[in-house]
Amino acid sequence: MKYSNQTRLLVAVDCIIFGFDGTDYKLLLIQRGFAPEREKWSLMGGFVQPEESLDEAAERILKQLTGLHEVYMEEMQAFSQPDRDPIERVIAVAYVALIDIEKYQTQINDDFHARWYSIKELPNLIFDHKKMVEIALTKLRYKAAFHPILFELLPEKFTLPQLQAMYEGLYDTKIDKRNFTRKVLSTKLLKKENEKDKSSSKKGAFYYSLDEDHYKENFTNIHNFIPRNEIPAGVE
Repeated sequence: MKYSNQTRLLVAVDCIIFGFDGTDYKLLLIQRGFAPEREKWSLMGGFVQPEESLDEAAERILKQLTGLHEVYMEEMQAFSQPDRDPIERVIAVAYVALIDIEKYQTQINDDFHARWYSIKELPNLIFDHKKMVEIALTKLRYKAAFHPILFELLPEKFTLPQLQAMYEGLYDTKIDKRNFTRKVLSTKLLKKENEKDKSSSKKGAFYYSLDEDHYKENFTNIHNFIPRNEIPAGVE
């Protein structure tokens, strides 16, 4: 049984996959393999299958490209302009995923000609994918100011200077080192390791790791990692 006199629409999922390489924020893009816009740069996406929920489709698509599952990913919003796809009416639901580039670099599926691009040097993207990325970055900047969401981008061990560089890179600003260190350590989210990273100085910087239990328990708590005047206005 079907609803009569109703037009059928396609629903797609597009995954906005961010990573951080220690210096720059990167976006994982693929070369589209079919018309229209064949071989143009695109977000990783696909159509929702009849037996799938939106979340299941997004998880399938992410795993096809990266081999990943159970990573941080959340639904962002729908894009429904009638002319956004020149072939058919397609409603796209965008998801944002955060992954550790180094950990999963070897798992990227070469079939899709995937490539990491700096968010400061993105190529032209198909359809409304540029708008999706811009909205995703704005929302990420807002959420990361209050919640430890960016920790999903980190390797298992990291230094406080690396953590600070990650926040400075997202907001394109300099953050006071002492205040940032004090705020981060006060959350009790980190465990200090005995090892040091001496790659940038003889004195070195201690490695830290994430206290997984405390992290999960406090993920939704408000932490105010950066000054309020650095938070984008008008984002909820």
